Amino acid sequence: MTDAKVKFGQLSLNNQYQVHFAGFNTNIVNYIRNNLGIVNADDFISREMGIMCFDASLPASALATAEVKDNFMGVPQEFAHSRLYTDIDFSFYIDKDYTLLRIFEGWMDYITSGAETEVGDLQKPFYRRMRYPDTYKVSSMYISKFEKNLNRALTYQFINTFPKSITPIPVTYGSADLLKVSVSFNYDRYVVNRKRRQPSILSAGLDLFNSFKSSETQTKKYNSNDPQTVDT
Repeated sequence: MTDAKVKFGQLSLNNQYQVHFAGFNTNIVNYIRNNLGIVNADDFISREMGIMCFDASLPASALATAEVKDNFMGVPQEFAHSRLYTDIDFSFYIDKDYTLLRIFEGWMDYITSGAETEVGDLQKPFYRRMRYPDTYKVSSMYISKFEKNLNRALTYQFINTFPKSITPIPVTYGSADLLKVSVSFNYDRYVVNRKRRQPSILSAGLDLFNSFKSSETQTKKYNSNDPQTVDT
């Protein structure tokens, strides 16, 4: 019984994780700034977007195989020829300025905006031309699964990621609830960092989270829309 308590007392919990975006390509950030008017997009992406992710998944993969039947009589065999990666879904809270939602919309708009210099999107003959993948795919998206003491962690880095779909966001009359959005990401592959500690990502993220938490306890908050006033 003692051994069982020790073993099951060391199981990992599913609510200790962090999503982190280490910035986007300059092309994407400039497009969002020029077309959506989000001046601080890069800072929001790297500092706040990951904190807003309230539901995530660790990635999954599978091996695609081919069947061979003639190596040994009566014995079919399978051999792996490719590794397959499924899309991954992250869910986010939406801030009151809709910055997070506008950034994802702007990212997808940039992917399909190759023809905007020729035909405006409000004109009748408008068409879409996809941009080159190197300009809209990023390799700066991470998810880390860690424990309370940060002594052990798994960090997954997604290579060549881009948003594939944004789910509908329901709004309704009645009792209020937080506005949320789910984004499905496609990626070429992921890399797992199995180091014992991940101080560079985790410590910075936890410090930022604690700063948000402490600011919520204050009775007066700074209003970013009007530097001369405060919210009460």
